Amino acid sequence: MNVTVKDIELLKAIHPQQVAAYLQAQGWQQKQQIADQAIIWMKDNQSHGQFNLVLPLNPDVPDFPVSMNRLLETLSQAEERSQLDILKNLISQLSNRTIQGVVMEIYSPNPDQLSGKLTLIGVIFDQLWKIKTELFDHNYIQAIKAYQERIPISCTGDLIKEDNIFILKNPRNFTLDEAWKN
Repeated sequence: MNVTVKDIELLKAIHPQQVAAYLQAQGWQQKQQIADQAIIWMKDNQSHGQFNLVLPLNPDVPDFPVSMNRLLETLSQAEERSQLDILKNLISQLSNRTIQGVVMEIYSPNPDQLSGKLTLIGVIFDQLWKIKTELFDHNYIQAIKAYQERIPISCTGDLIKEDNIFILKNPRNFTLDEAWKN
C-alpha cells in the first residue's frame, strides 16, 4: 500500500533546511537555486533514470504544501519507499499534535514539586514511537493511574524529534480513556 500525504498542516511542518540535509545525505545534487524561492535538486537512479525535484524555501508562500507534496511524490518514486517512511526522516517538529497511547515508564518524581518524567508509546506517522515528556500536578497523578491500571491516554503538545525519540513539549489536555474498560 502506497500512502499519499495530503495533510496540509503536516506538509507545512516540513522545514526546507531539514529536507536539504536529507537530500544531500541521500546523494542528491544541488542543480540550481532560484533566488530565495527554491532549489532544484537532481539524482541519477540506475533503474529509473534521472530524477529532478524542486525544494521550496519559503513556508509562507501559499502553495508551499502543494510543492512539498510534489517533492514527497518524487522522493517516493526515486527511493521506492512510501511517503510516510520518507516523512519520518524529514519532520523534526510537529506543533499542537494530539497523541494517543499508553504510559510505559514513569521515572522517579521530582522531590521539590508534584511532577515527573515519563515515557509514552504512541502512534505518529502510523507507527509506534517512544515519546518522552514531563507532567505536573494533576496530570502527573493521572499518568501514574494510567500506568498502574494500563489505561490508554490522550495528550496534546508540541513534538520534537531528537535521536529517533520524540519529546512532547508543552503537554496539555492530558486525559484518560477509561471507556475501553466497558
